[in-house]
Amino acid sequence: MVVSHYSVCLFCGSRTGVDPTYGAVAEEFGKAVAEEGWRLVYGAADTGLMGLAARSAKRRGGIVFGVIPRHLIEREIARFDLDAVVVTDTMHERKKVMFMNSDAIVTLPGGSGSLDEFFEVLTWRQLGLHIKPIVLLNVRGYWDGLLALVDGLISEGFADNDFRSQFFVKDSVVALIDELREIRGRRKESTV
Repeated sequence: MVVSHYSVCLFCGSRTGVDPTYGAVAEEFGKAVAEEGWRLVYGAADTGLMGLAARSAKRRGGIVFGVIPRHLIEREIARFDLDAVVVTDTMHERKKVMFMNSDAIVTLPGGSGSLDEFFEVLTWRQLGLHIKPIVLLNVRGYWDGLLALVDGLISEGFADNDFRSQFFVKDSVVALIDELREIRGRRKESTV
């Protein structure tokens, strides 16, 4: 496998959720990232969707970079058998290291931490601090409520009309990977 030095940051649950589809999608995502030759950047946990995605990527020879704050090492069962692991002092540092080591950001189903991570990178993009693609994987309509909230922000005048264009919404791993591949191709062409 040729590694392309393209890194995808994954935000998702440290739990698996009630529907086994979420876990299957996390495994499919990890596999797809490895097969593309991309590096998976994630929260270094062996629990929940995070652990499933990382194990799936590693099984297929993928490169996995983990970042975890000290206070979560035991709670999230940190993995230290990754290609690289960074231990941070705070959650904020964790997000920053993950973001700085990624070319794209993907959010799978998750809880309040995933929401925090998604909205922080989205806010940074809205403020013009980066142009990295942000993709929300809307498995079984999991993020429909979030999308309705975003539409409400726009309709109530608390966000610009183009706010929804700051991120992509895909309903399958195949569509998500295709989107990232296309974006990456356009960026390569623009630098030639």
